[in-house]
Amino acid sequence: MHSSTFTLTSLSFALGVQAIGRAIVTNQCDEPIYLWSVGGSVGEQKTMSKDTSYSEVFHTDPASGGVALKISPVEGGLFKPNVSQTIFAYSLDASQVWYDMSDMFGDGFAGRTLKAVPTDSTCESITWGSGKPPAGSQVKSCGADADVELTFCTGHW
Repeated sequence: MHSSTFTLTSLSFALGVQAIGRAIVTNQCDEPIYLWSVGGSVGEQKTMSKDTSYSEVFHTDPASGGVALKISPVEGGLFKPNVSQTIFAYSLDASQVWYDMSDMFGDGFAGRTLKAVPTDSTCESITWGSGKPPAGSQVKSCGADADVELTFCTGHW
């Protein structure tokens, strides 16, 4: 098993294939948050307690193209009527990842700071200082090899 991993990694370097970054969601809130990875299908609910993270490698979804990480302050909130969701969406192309944030059914994290920060400092961050989306487009892009981390309740409040 180790040799096949090594062979694939060696082949990737030999062909000049770039590493792909990750979408990371970190919860610094005192209460849990709930996350689903959604593309052409809905992934299992991930319960994230304080100071835990979820990550997935950027990928394209064969059915929808992009992926939405849907986060709710309510357990099972994705499947309950009119429950707030914050959506951290990304779309991967050959060399870039496009990412944005939006809210649906209200602002479930109002009063808390949310920040999406790429590991590449030349790329733009998205900050919701009051837990609500600011006016205007929030779509940003970065090299596909960068991670983008969305942190809820920065500063632990």
